Amino acid sequence: MEFKDKTVIITGGSEGVGAATARVFANVGANLVLAARGKKKLERIAEELSIKTRVEIFAMDVADPDACASLFKKAQFEFGSVHVLVNNAGYHVRGPVETIDSDDLGKMIDVNLKAPIILSHLALPYIKESGGGAIINVGSLAGRTPVPGAAAYSASKFGLRAFTFALADELSDSSIKLATVSPSMIYTGFIMDNLDDVIDLNFSQPVSTADDVADEILKLCSNSKRERSMPPVSGLLTTLTYLFPWLGRFARPILERKGRAVKRRLKEKMHRQSREGTE
Repeated sequence: MEFKDKTVIITGGSEGVGAATARVFANVGANLVLAARGKKKLERIAEELSIKTRVEIFAMDVADPDACASLFKKAQFEFGSVHVLVNNAGYHVRGPVETIDSDDLGKMIDVNLKAPIILSHLALPYIKESGGGAIINVGSLAGRTPVPGAAAYSASKFGLRAFTFALADELSDSSIKLATVSPSMIYTGFIMDNLDDVIDLNFSQPVSTADDVADEILKLCSNSKRERSMPPVSGLLTTLTYLFPWLGRFARPILERKGRAVKRRLKEKMHRQSREGTE
């Protein structure tokens, strides 16, 4: 798929994976529509990328269906077409279900699952009118095997993965590509700003960067893959622990010990960097 002058909508596009994805699409000449809740952060990334391509921003909450509809109207008005939708916006409150506020439990489903479903529904006529394109959903390895301490988040990403595959089958005879990228932990503020709240198990797997994920999103728009697990070895591990739950229960203490050691080293590294920055 050639991206020059094509229109790409990215939710959660102001920072982290969303901003990294905006950069890779800008590098190949795509027009960008970046959506997120924070207008100031959107303005910063738009200013950065405006020297490479045309960028429009839209401050919104993806949990608002009316705002979702307005997002596509804006993209159509500004660029005359929509070719790619990247459902990247996410929300995660960590901890056992009984300790999490019910509003936060609902918000994880609204942002991580309900919003991508509605946005994909809204995107279809626009992408068809443009002659084809892609919808890429940012999932998680937590959507491939149950993760204790992240039950609602895991459920939302399981649902998003299932939705992606089912919609891909519905559109198998069309020119619209559906795919999901399922990374392990990503080295962004989403994780690193709250290390103590992240369960040790998560740190047992190699950490991806936002740039790594963004590169895969770009590739998924054009290749034949329906899913890209990152890293692949972790994708295999999640498949095995999903198919054989006893294996997951057996391996969990081992992985948690490994994760605790990795987390400790990360915290020590961040402490050193913070101390050096104040000297």
